[in-house]
Amino acid sequence: QVQLVESGGGLVQPGGSLRLSCAASGFTSDYYAIGWVRQVPGKEREGLACISSSDGGTYYTDDVKGRFTISRDNGNSTVNLQMNSLKPEDTGVYYCAVGVSGWGFCPRMVDDYDYWGQGTQVTVSS
Repeated sequence: QVQLVESGGGLVQPGGSLRLSCAASGFTSDYYAIGWVRQVPGKEREGLACISSSDGGTYYTDDVKGRFTISRDNGNSTVNLQMNSLKPEDTGVYYCAVGVSGWGFCPRMVDDYDYWGQGTQVTVSS
């Protein structure tokens, strides 16, 4: 059974840092992309970052570029999101998502992800 388990969320002050992790298991394909998607109440989910297993490329939305860094380790079974210089606007639920239908490349739309974790809450507040 496919499982995605996020960890690392919590409360942090503006300007602080958090590191999120996602442990993936149960995948039979050698090629899949893992991304992080954020949902703010009342808004649609927004893709923030993604890393490809096919070419190792990383992609970021302009909102987080330069502040967030996505990486993979443990034989590509774990993905991390290092978040620095956090702002109150970063508050939301962060989801780990996996795409297996894109040949290991990052999906262009969040709806193209195939599997989702349960999400972890990140709150940036003083």
